Amino acid sequence: MRFRGKGVSAPSAVGAVLAMVAVPVVLGSSAEAAPGCKVEYTITNQWDTGFGATVTVTNLGDPISGGWTLSWDFSGNQQVQQGWNGTFGQQGTRVTVRDAGWNGSLGTGATVSPGFNGSHSGTNEKPAVFTLNGTTCTGSTVPTTTTSPTTTTTTPGPGGPKADNPYAGAAVYVNPEWSAKATAEPGGARIANQPTGVWLDRIAAIEGTSTSRGLRGHLDEALRQAAGKPLVVQLVIYNLPGRDCAALASNGELKADELPRYRAEYIDPIATILADPKYAALRVVTVIEIDSLPNLVTNVTPRPTATPQCDVMKANGNYVAGVGYALAKFGAIPNVYNYIDAGHHGWLGWDDNLGPSAALFAQAAKSSGSTLANVHGFIANTANYGALKEPYFTVNDSVGGASVRTSKWVDWNRYVDELSYAQAFRQEAIRAGFPAEVGMLIDTSRNGWGGTARPSGPGPSTTVDAYVNGGRTDRRIHLGNWCNQAGAGLGERPKAAPEAGIDAYVWIKPPGESDGASKEIPNTEGKGFDRMCDPAYTGNPRNQNNMSGALPDAPLSGHWFSAQFQELLKNAYPAL
Repeated sequence: MRFRGKGVSAPSAVGAVLAMVAVPVVLGSSAEAAPGCKVEYTITNQWDTGFGATVTVTNLGDPISGGWTLSWDFSGNQQVQQGWNGTFGQQGTRVTVRDAGWNGSLGTGATVSPGFNGSHSGTNEKPAVFTLNGTTCTGSTVPTTTTSPTTTTTTPGPGGPKADNPYAGAAVYVNPEWSAKATAEPGGARIANQPTGVWLDRIAAIEGTSTSRGLRGHLDEALRQAAGKPLVVQLVIYNLPGRDCAALASNGELKADELPRYRAEYIDPIATILADPKYAALRVVTVIEIDSLPNLVTNVTPRPTATPQCDVMKANGNYVAGVGYALAKFGAIPNVYNYIDAGHHGWLGWDDNLGPSAALFAQAAKSSGSTLANVHGFIANTANYGALKEPYFTVNDSVGGASVRTSKWVDWNRYVDELSYAQAFRQEAIRAGFPAEVGMLIDTSRNGWGGTARPSGPGPSTTVDAYVNGGRTDRRIHLGNWCNQAGAGLGERPKAAPEAGIDAYVWIKPPGESDGASKEIPNTEGKGFDRMCDPAYTGNPRNQNNMSGALPDAPLSGHWFSAQFQELLKNAYPAL
């Protein structure tokens, strides 16, 4: 049996990064605003490993009316724990503080004083350099250039040449909408500064809704966070016609035959925004259409897991043509980095799935005017739960002469975790014709499997099933289960170049956003009810008729699910 444990989500916000091109800059006829600022950083109290600080910022330049972002780097291991008079975020040593909304305007000479409590060990030196909206605060204004109205200069985009690994040496965009929800949860501030993917799951998400900013809003915020340094924005492209044909919770708004709408109303507007020179300094990572392409391998006739909807999508070719069109449009933008979804080890890890999937992806990458060169890499485990590494058994182990591959859990799979699968998939993609430089991403947002249920060593050597079940850290009832899994925890924090062939560990699925509703909920978002999200469901052929393992009382996919968020915090591994 070949399983398909998907894990779909559809956050309603948008986000992406952009291409590096030559930027025409037209300067006005009178002197432009002379930016400048002054910062006083005061440690107000200090105890053991904790401290409080106030950062008083004075705007010395022209009035700021569109909001402000203050940034600095700690020289030690200081961590912001709680802040006020601003929205705080931290990635590594870099701290960003954005206005709180009500204090987003700063007149000339006006001050604002965000403060925070933090932790430290060892030294607690004051930061040396601060920037306000990208301008270094030196205590004076920075002269600007004055030219005639007709002067036009061409400046190379500050993103530099296309990077082999876009994450190397770059910060990653923190979605303020997700960050605010995380911060509002008990204990959530501990991870609210982590970068997450921003999902474009329907056409309306491009312009934004009454509750979420649109693509330009995210890109503008990304420019503020970048403060003149390389920054990646992670955008999920997720709206194929007949999307995700083997599930219901993640079905989209476009019908199986609406490829023209996908091109004209979805991909083209996104590409137009991404190609705006305003965003040329950003690095765009696009995660291309999770879940759909692998279904054309595993869930079509004559497979026992076939569905009529997947047979339709294989016959009409719209998945292949749609992915090719997206790759071609985004690949033409110099600093957009396309990563195709490559399922996960519990879906494509078997011999009869892996090679055919890589071949199908190559077919898609060469369709609709695209070429293989438009693919920068692939991503594994998007919005899924597969353990990054199984520390207590390998696929080469045997018990009493029986291979681990014969166990009910592994079921003849070649891979037992996401890292080994991702590295193997990369080699398979290269054999299918993709460039040797392709990289892999692994979504580690919910695959930590910590907590009290995590084993501390190998299982008993009585039988091969006892050995695997006793030692596996992935505690799902079945490897094919994908919806709001009970017992799951946050995984490895986002990190660039963690292993050979892996461009980054990423949190593409924002922790706390539901995979699907536990019961049918009428909605206008095109999302159906999938029984795999019902904790009382006894399963189907894709999970060998096991219980779903889903949490109860879940909302629609992409909607905030507090109980799941708390579960992920409690079971994080590495622990928070």
